[in-house]
Amino acid sequence: MSQGLTIIALSVLVGVIGMGLGSVITAVFGSRTERTISVFLSFAGGVMIAIVLLELIPEAIEYGGVATAIAGLIIGVFVVLGLNKLIDKVTRARQEKKRHANNELHDNYEEFFHAEELLAKRGSMLRAGMVILFAIALHNIPEGLAMGAAGQYELALGLTIGLLIALHNIPEGMAISAPLISGGLSKPKTILLTMAAGATTAIGAALGVVIGGISSFALALSLATAGGAMLYVVFGEILPQTIVTNKDRIPAISALAGIVVAIIFIAII
Repeated sequence: MSQGLTIIALSVLVGVIGMGLGSVITAVFGSRTERTISVFLSFAGGVMIAIVLLELIPEAIEYGGVATAIAGLIIGVFVVLGLNKLIDKVTRARQEKKRHANNELHDNYEEFFHAEELLAKRGSMLRAGMVILFAIALHNIPEGLAMGAAGQYELALGLTIGLLIALHNIPEGMAISAPLISGGLSKPKTILLTMAAGATTAIGAALGVVIGGISSFALALSLATAGGAMLYVVFGEILPQTIVTNKDRIPAISALAGIVVAIIFIAII
């Protein structure tokens, strides 16, 4: 149980530090560049792929069999899909309120994330930042699940995923902070709000620890579920975002570098 509490506590630090660092970078150096975010996200995506395929899925198969691993992967994908539906619903509500003000509509939260030219007005930027804040706070939950489930199995693996989450959270913290600061929110308040969004990682970590500690089957299912969530985030969100924002080969090279680094890290530990 002490190992579980340790990984939950560390998940809070991982979420808060990663998101907070991204927010501080934006507050100090100004708005993010799409190229920088593209490199960060694609590198993190490559690390995620390697962790899932070389660690989470093999361990899930060992503890619960192939069928359990496949079921967990499917559950993980649908968990993230469900969160995306909730995000889209909230965003559409924001859109309806905004329709009467300036007739600028955004189809989903990804457009807030990528198209700063659509957020020209001060009030629009602030609203956009709050939507992104809510969206990323929800997305941190399945990331925490991965950390908690892996940490329940092996503390070193949980820490590895924690480092990955921290890296992944840096550009997300930047993405939240840029519109909030541009919308008039003070830099200290922006940093605190962004760090709070990172703390939701602990919710997923607690779920991963509790479910993973029930039995070998539950551990296998939680590992596979975390793997499915991470793979969907990579292939459904991270990689498409990097392609849209950076149309050269840099994202692909960065993703491959992430895979190589993860393999080396796994070999070392």
